[in-house]
Amino acid sequence: MARIRFIWLPVFLFLCLAARFLPLQALQGSSEVEPGSVAVITSQFESASYESTVAASNDDYSGRQWAIPKTMAPQAWEFTSGKASVVIAVLDTGIDKGHEDLVGKVIAEVNFADSPTADDVYGHGTHVAGIIAAAANNGAGIAGVAYDCRLLNVKVADDYGIFYGSVAAKGIRWAVEHGAMVINMSLFSTEPSRDLEEAINYAWSKGVVVVAAAGNCIGTKIAYPAYYSNCLAVAATDSNDYVASWSSQGDWVDVAAPGVDIYSTLPGDQYGSKSGTSMAAAHVSGLAGLLFALRSDKNGSGFVNDEVRAAIEGGCDAVDISRVKGRINAFHAVNKALALR
Repeated sequence: MARIRFIWLPVFLFLCLAARFLPLQALQGSSEVEPGSVAVITSQFESASYESTVAASNDDYSGRQWAIPKTMAPQAWEFTSGKASVVIAVLDTGIDKGHEDLVGKVIAEVNFADSPTADDVYGHGTHVAGIIAAAANNGAGIAGVAYDCRLLNVKVADDYGIFYGSVAAKGIRWAVEHGAMVINMSLFSTEPSRDLEEAINYAWSKGVVVVAAAGNCIGTKIAYPAYYSNCLAVAATDSNDYVASWSSQGDWVDVAAPGVDIYSTLPGDQYGSKSGTSMAAAHVSGLAGLLFALRSDKNGSGFVNDEVRAAIEGGCDAVDISRVKGRINAFHAVNKALALR
């Protein structure tokens, strides 16, 4: 693990600095030339001393999940905790499907990455999966936002957290074909990818909500795939509702969600905290899972992804409004979804 963490930081700095300083001609190659990375911060820039005084579930580490009460998830759970029929695809570094808090959650998996296994070697995908759908009230670990939903393990990033746009595009299409209603992409690149944009548009046309990390580029620099219009771009906030200093931000970012010191699952029945817009995106994907469980096609389009997205964006709390549009509120979003039924 030490080797992996050592490699990540230079890659992260290269992606952000290259996008800001290299000539345009040097940046116009395909995504096969310029890779992207999972959107996690390995050096903790904000303080990490959060502890909730209210346990949202009977899980061992519920008190460490400050984001659950902050987003009013327990109030939303009074109406829905998701459904087994609602499938959320995690396009990432893999998932430890044998983890005590994720057993039975992964209904199918595929490996598109340059890795010999679909399992999570890097540790990122398992953390994201736990935020989304870890089992609740089982007396162990944590509770996922949509803890009754199921997952697809779609490995598109390698064992160092690196991905290519064309590979992620394959993952999106596979996820759609295997029943995903929500696709989580906790990864980013400073380079656009036509393959990836077309795949996201395809997913949206099939009724899928695609959620992506806005990136950790410290400023308003555009990140992909979050920038694409049919993708929900997510910035990261802390427990005081301030936008994280390293989080990407700007008018192109759709919502914010908790992304600092987020406690979740790690491979080998372990748990720990990570920070990044990766973690923020996972909270939004979990919320989307809750809303799909209440789905109703109000406008007769044949799909409900437009209603789900409208409820997420319309249910936000106003926070630090000079930098982001708002931070998700699960209870308010669920109420909006119920009003649209």
